[in-house]
Amino acid sequence: MMRLLSFIFLLTFHLSLAQNPIVPAGVYIADPSAHVWNDGKLYIYGSLDESTEYYCSWRHHVLETSNMINWRIHEDRFASKGTNDQVPYSDALLFAPDAMFKDGTYYLYYCLSDINGTEGVATSDRPTGPFTNGQKIELRGIEEIDPAVFIDDDGQGYYIWGQFEAKIAKLKANMREIDTTTIITDLVTEKKHYFHEGGFMFKRNGIYYFVYADISRANRPTCIGYSTSESPLGPFKYGGVIVDNNYSDPSNWNNHGSIAEYKGQWYVFYHRATHNSRMMRKACVEPISFNEDGSINEAEMTTQGAGPPLNAMEKLEAEQACLLFGNVRIQAFDKYKEELGEINNKDNVAFKYIDFKEGIKSFTVNAKAIKGGRISISLDQPWHREVGFIEIPEGDGKTWQEYTGEIKQTQGVHALWINFYGEEEDLLALDWIRFSR
Repeated sequence: MMRLLSFIFLLTFHLSLAQNPIVPAGVYIADPSAHVWNDGKLYIYGSLDESTEYYCSWRHHVLETSNMINWRIHEDRFASKGTNDQVPYSDALLFAPDAMFKDGTYYLYYCLSDINGTEGVATSDRPTGPFTNGQKIELRGIEEIDPAVFIDDDGQGYYIWGQFEAKIAKLKANMREIDTTTIITDLVTEKKHYFHEGGFMFKRNGIYYFVYADISRANRPTCIGYSTSESPLGPFKYGGVIVDNNYSDPSNWNNHGSIAEYKGQWYVFYHRATHNSRMMRKACVEPISFNEDGSINEAEMTTQGAGPPLNAMEKLEAEQACLLFGNVRIQAFDKYKEELGEINNKDNVAFKYIDFKEGIKSFTVNAKAIKGGRISISLDQPWHREVGFIEIPEGDGKTWQEYTGEIKQTQGVHALWINFYGEEEDLLALDWIRFSR
């Protein structure tokens, strides 16, 4: 019965899902590696966060979509402990994976947190697994993290991995071994290309793009950056930033993602942190565009992601906020519910972008009051004039209650900013906001 209820919950969520993040409340999938296979669907292979005390987990889920809006979660498709046919030699944590398809077989490339830096490959006859028969890939003593696999137009496969300096080698035809005589240890570097970790390669119009966690800003790898070359073996030239997840969480640290074309549109996939931590990360997506010279325009981090602006008359959930300034963070308060919590005076958050249609006149929030305070609404920028507010009285810090306030006539598409004011710390928590005509 519990499995049935869980399935019903996920199905309902998928039917009503907005755009970012692309995983539901209570699910934390990071390091998204996106691939479009022969069945016409897009799949994401990523790590699964489950704690603020350590990265990732012992399991991998797989995400699937046919429209970039509704996502199906295939749970526990690979594991590093509790099984005897997947990774029988280790119970270490599973870090970021990648996947590839060749000659009827789907390959899942994984890495482990053990002291040997084990990297390996498992297989399945389905894109969603389960993946079994894991075996170690011998990397001549330079095992690190974050495997990625690319197959060129001539059928030659390449295995990419590493931290601070990206390594690459040719894959043998069996997709399970590398030709160790072809290893290049400095494909891209931190010094020349701002490479930190998390590589992913693709090809477009004869240009090879290497995408990775980019540490060019804020002394943290918050960006997805890229370098380009005329060959998968380099040399590569730094191209710039594709998306930056800075200000997605007060303690946000890294980013890791991929690029894929789906139904004529190119997208960047990345993650954002939650829970005032470097962990508990959530996969997100933004459309991207290329210039005539092949360069990629930087994408804005948004709430709408792959879809249109969100309808203001529908609930905007706390976890859909894309920018957070101050102490406020997205955090779970129940198994499948998340809030904007730990809110202090002058904190603010943004939802980009919201469609107010022909106009709205009021708004309602579901809030849990502690000291209480003022919830103020502004449009486009947090310092723009206030168009509406609600005063939240002091509460017990436990009870959720709906509050409604008037708002000046607002219409069209805007960035929504929610600004909080009160006596210093612990003002309230916010579950959702909704507007009415």
